[in-house]
Amino acid sequence: MVVRRVLARWIPLALLCASAVAHATPRFHGGARPLDAPTRAAMTAASGSWRPGCPVALADLWLVEVDHWGFDGAVHRGRLVAHRAHARALVGVFGELFAARFAIERMEPVDRYGADDHRSMAANNTSAFNCREVNGRPGVWSQHAYGLALDLNPVQNPYVSGTWVSPPAGAPFASRRPAPGLVVARGPVVRAFARAGWSWGGLWRGAQDYQHFSANGR
Repeated sequence: MVVRRVLARWIPLALLCASAVAHATPRFHGGARPLDAPTRAAMTAASGSWRPGCPVALADLWLVEVDHWGFDGAVHRGRLVAHRAHARALVGVFGELFAARFAIERMEPVDRYGADDHRSMAANNTSAFNCREVNGRPGVWSQHAYGLALDLNPVQNPYVSGTWVSPPAGAPFASRRPAPGLVVARGPVVRAFARAGWSWGGLWRGAQDYQHFSANGR
């Protein structure tokens, strides 16, 4: 009788502990699909990220939706637009970043910022597609214009050329001192993108673009 009572006490407690562990380790959810109507409408609006003449068709752009850890330690749902040929691979990349608990402050299509790259970076927004030219090189399409590049936590991972840092709020992180959301060589973020065939702008010679990952190294 005593043994039965002890078991009766311990079995529910074990179940409660198992349940607590399950709730303490959220599972990653992510997927990629063709653009939905609201996303397409935002992208083709007057201040949208896509317009006739862009080097990629709307049909070749997909919506990537993934869970990610935020700077607040909670799980958030992120969305970005990328080329459909790489969309599913990017879901896998963000799955690895989720497993590593890498923090991403914000992930929204750049249309949320009027397709303005500087506004998006200032908001520390992680984004991919934006039909724009390379900064300072008129007439030359950025890899973002093809949906083949992604900028990750631009404030913690700024573009650095000499003493010039973009976005300006990224200046404290130009020295690459460890911080949440900061990408480092040989770290889990660079490895995850490398497994998908994407390379890191932080390894460029001359200027370093620490936020930048691309499918072709540019």
